[in-house]
Amino acid sequence: MTYLLIFIFGASIGSFLNVIVCRLHSGEKIIWPRSHCPACRQVLNFFDLFPLISFLFLKARCRYCRKKISWQYPLVELGVGLLFVAAWLVEASGGGQTPGLIWFLVSRDWLFISFLTIIFVYDWNWSLILDIITIPAMVVVLLVNLLLGVSWLSLLIGALVGFGFFGLQYLISHGKWIGEGDLRLGALLGLMLGWQNIIVALFFAYIIGAVVAVILLLTKLKKKDSLVPFGTFLSIGGIIALFWGERIINWYLQLL
Repeated sequence: MTYLLIFIFGASIGSFLNVIVCRLHSGEKIIWPRSHCPACRQVLNFFDLFPLISFLFLKARCRYCRKKISWQYPLVELGVGLLFVAAWLVEASGGGQTPGLIWFLVSRDWLFISFLTIIFVYDWNWSLILDIITIPAMVVVLLVNLLLGVSWLSLLIGALVGFGFFGLQYLISHGKWIGEGDLRLGALLGLMLGWQNIIVALFFAYIIGAVVAVILLLTKLKKKDSLVPFGTFLSIGGIIALFWGERIINWYLQLL
């Protein structure tokens, strides 16, 4: 029952994150006006907004104008729901922690997942990482980690590693390889993860990015000179490092 409740909560948060992403792009306020169909602008009733269920019940079409509903909505809801459950499982299996501390850590992970989901979806759709998300997120994640007792030095070094890694590439390529948003996302990940886990995040981001790029080229969905939104892969790498970064590092050190 706990897992189901967490999943429902996560899917509901995913639904709200969809709203944030779409309204950041359209320029609308986040809270107002009420949720509406982007095609016909009809205000949606509460029974049109149940995460996953409404999409399936309506057969992926608006109740009022019958325009297709983007698959982004249920996929984000499903993904965030599953990630929220995964965060609970990872933190609860850590051992040696009080229930109160576990909930604090889980809540922190949920917050970080939410930030990274917004960045992932927005960058995937429009190849842009917004400062209006990354800069406030830096402040929030820094304060949260400090409150949880994470070393400020580790966070500072992590931010410098993330920013410097992309900053060097930006300078060498004169902005052709990566955009300025990647620099700030690198700093954000460093403040989320600390200096060791940021390395894990970068490693997996490049591995996953390379695999996806090859698949897109082979399927001719992208051309060689096409832009691939790297912020999406950084977000995935960040979540992997958030969940399993320390275990991956310990496993690697044991192999040495």
